[in-house]
Amino acid sequence: MHSPWLVTLLYLLAINILTVLIFAFDKRRARRRQWRISERTLLLVCFAGGTLAAYWARQKFRHKTRKQPFSTFLHVIAVVQLLIIIGAVWFVLTGKYL
Repeated sequence: MHSPWLVTLLYLLAINILTVLIFAFDKRRARRRQWRISERTLLLVCFAGGTLAAYWARQKFRHKTRKQPFSTFLHVIAVVQLLIIIGAVWFVLTGKYL
């Protein structure tokens, strides 16, 4: 049986790689003035765990850095994920619910 930590790590690695690829693809399509990936889809992969990669890809590709409300939604997703991580760590360390 696989460790839940290993499965989680592999999932996060995969979703973050996917996020970078999607941001790169969308930036390429934007430069060529072609059909684009929706902001909803970009935010969905962030919500699914690709937030760190999204922040990195935005800077690397200079993509969606000034776009509102995209930036605001991305920040909200990051805060929610941080709170979930804090809650999970609290639970693991104390064995109590918040």
